[in-house]
Amino acid sequence: MIKIKTNSRKVKPGDTFVALRGINSDGHSYIESAIAAGAVKIVAEEGNYSVETVIVDDTRVYLENLLYDTYKDILNEMNIIGITGTNGKTTSCYLIYEALNLIGSKCAYIGTIGFYMDKKVCDLPNTSPDICDIYDMIVEAYYNGCKNIVMEASSQGLSYGRLNKIPFDIAIFTNLTQDHLDYHKTMEKYAMAKVQLFKQLKTGGHRVINIDDDYCNYYKIDNYLTYGFQNSDYQIKDLKLTSNGSYFTLNDYKISSRLIGKYNIYNMACAVITLDLLKYNKEDIEYVISRILPPPGRMDIINYNSNMIVIDYAHTPDAMMNIINTVKEIKHHNIYTVFGCTGSRDRVKRPIMMQMALDNSNYVFVTSDDLHEEEFEDIVTDMLEGNTQDHYLVEKDRGKAIAAAISKLERNDILLILGKGHENAIIVGQNRIAFNDREEVLKIINNQVKVSN
Repeated sequence: MIKIKTNSRKVKPGDTFVALRGINSDGHSYIESAIAAGAVKIVAEEGNYSVETVIVDDTRVYLENLLYDTYKDILNEMNIIGITGTNGKTTSCYLIYEALNLIGSKCAYIGTIGFYMDKKVCDLPNTSPDICDIYDMIVEAYYNGCKNIVMEASSQGLSYGRLNKIPFDIAIFTNLTQDHLDYHKTMEKYAMAKVQLFKQLKTGGHRVINIDDDYCNYYKIDNYLTYGFQNSDYQIKDLKLTSNGSYFTLNDYKISSRLIGKYNIYNMACAVITLDLLKYNKEDIEYVISRILPPPGRMDIINYNSNMIVIDYAHTPDAMMNIINTVKEIKHHNIYTVFGCTGSRDRVKRPIMMQMALDNSNYVFVTSDDLHEEEFEDIVTDMLEGNTQDHYLVEKDRGKAIAAAISKLERNDILLILGKGHENAIIVGQNRIAFNDREEVLKIINNQVKVSN
């Protein structure tokens, strides 16, 4: 089987290297490095090289066709499920991944928290990785007995063509809220970027759309199914939310789940609908949904004395508000929030999120998220734009900010630590500084217990 690479650093002896032209780099500059690493064939738009060379008009189009033609039998044998939207992609995908494995139909997952197959295989650089990497994972999953693969389809991944020509059995739209406007510029362009997923269905495939979302009409292409609280093909009714779980009906399904929060009802609906479309029986679907838990770093709860510490990936205004509204329904005394805003990204949402945190928290700890190429002080200036409230502390060191927040906890308090979730590093410039919110919380708590003893 052909081994195709677009990254010269990943080339191994016997591989084919395809030189892609990108926004910031040109693969043609790395052809000699690929040959030195053992590439036996080069696909390029120009040049003459010491190994077999194929010159084409557009290497990206050539690559997409080559990958599809090489692996189309595998693609057509597997159930391929794609989910796009601002929030809910990771949780919905992970719930489907867990549910299918629990029901006895082996499934792999590709997305924000990594590549999973039985267990986590590796982290990934992007929500939607390089197209060659995606094919490598699909093929690896197939030869490891996976009948299904569920993947997150990010707007940027779709824009860059990382999922081009991959045929989906089920394509799901969760929601669209403000994010990535540094890249897309407008909400309309952001919405349109996601439309591509719904044009790549297999014959007989299913488009599934959240009808409650204001942008749902963008995705109503030809045949489609809807879900939501409004009148829809799969309608959510009889919702009961508790601090221990959620209960609702979805058409004839009576669902009980360990997940909490109204926003998670949509995520669970995606899982139920997927299993229903794949023709599993009602009793099995209800059973597996009752058993599965959220992915790492999503509403991850640590109980500390009588207090609750919640770690979540929420990094958009909508996601932050979902978490806040969920914990407000739980009996509590004070709510404290630790968060920061990502550097070199959408600046418009920074003061919006700060205002949300201040309006809904007794105290806010402003700290570092991924800074990328931006100064922490400049990010904080944006966050505090127009602010007139003073119940906050700015602490650049995320570990110290978390420790300061934990020290405030007394009885029945809730601490939200938002923005990083499952991630294991803080990105500063080109450096990755090892850090994990959950590990940091456990370290602080354990040290406090030792001191008190």
